[in-house]
Amino acid sequence: MNSPSDRCATFRHLHASSCFVLPNPWDIGSAKALAHLGFKALATTSSGFAWSIGCNDNAITLEQALSHMRDIAGVVDIPVNADFEGGFAVEPEGVAANVTAAVATGVAGLSIEDSTGDPASPLFEFELAVERIRAARRALDAAGSGIVLTGRSEGFIVGLPDMAETIKRLKAYAEAGAECLYAPGLRNATDMAAVVQAVAPHPVNILVSGNYSTVAEVAALGARRISVGGALARAAWAGFLKSANEIATLGTFTSLDGAAKSSEIELLLERSVTR
Repeated sequence: MNSPSDRCATFRHLHASSCFVLPNPWDIGSAKALAHLGFKALATTSSGFAWSIGCNDNAITLEQALSHMRDIAGVVDIPVNADFEGGFAVEPEGVAANVTAAVATGVAGLSIEDSTGDPASPLFEFELAVERIRAARRALDAAGSGIVLTGRSEGFIVGLPDMAETIKRLKAYAEAGAECLYAPGLRNATDMAAVVQAVAPHPVNILVSGNYSTVAEVAALGARRISVGGALARAAWAGFLKSANEIATLGTFTSLDGAAKSSEIELLLERSVTR
């Protein structure tokens, strides 16, 4: 299996040209299956993982997140980017300490977001948000890990869809050391293109969590990376809930006829590259 440094180098190379899809598994089985399907890299999803252990999004602990990152990075031979939420700390010093701990999990990239979880003040104050990215950058440099740092601005998904503010923040995060920029919640080509152009030549991650764009369309805008967040996990939950509700309310089992075959699932898992 490739070493963590090899996977970091591969991940950096992926950002250097063209556009790649970074799907988001929520557990070991889904990670192995996605790797077998030929994707060049994966990304964890905080929401998908949280739901898989019976928690709401943003309710997992630092130790749970680190363990999950080790699990996913440890079963595939391709780079894994970690959804590291807000770094599990408010102050820059805490973010730096937690990023240092994340280095040891074997991930090739991680993101730090600027949402607070407080509906009354959903984004960190600008200067603090920038310092948090700068602290993550210092921690990664000190570790000599080669991990790719992504700076996320969450305005469009926390009720503050202000393009000027989003671009201001992403540009500042780039200056503070973020190598990839990400504003989840953009749903039209105009907004996506505006972000790509504003932070160029830094690579941009675009979230596509529904039927509002395609790989070809996002690539044509100049984005380098596409992720789906918790959408694959939500799709799996949709199938589960449909079947379970039918059984609970009607006492019938018709929706189970559309389930994946055991042999199909096991073939994916057997052929996946593992340590």
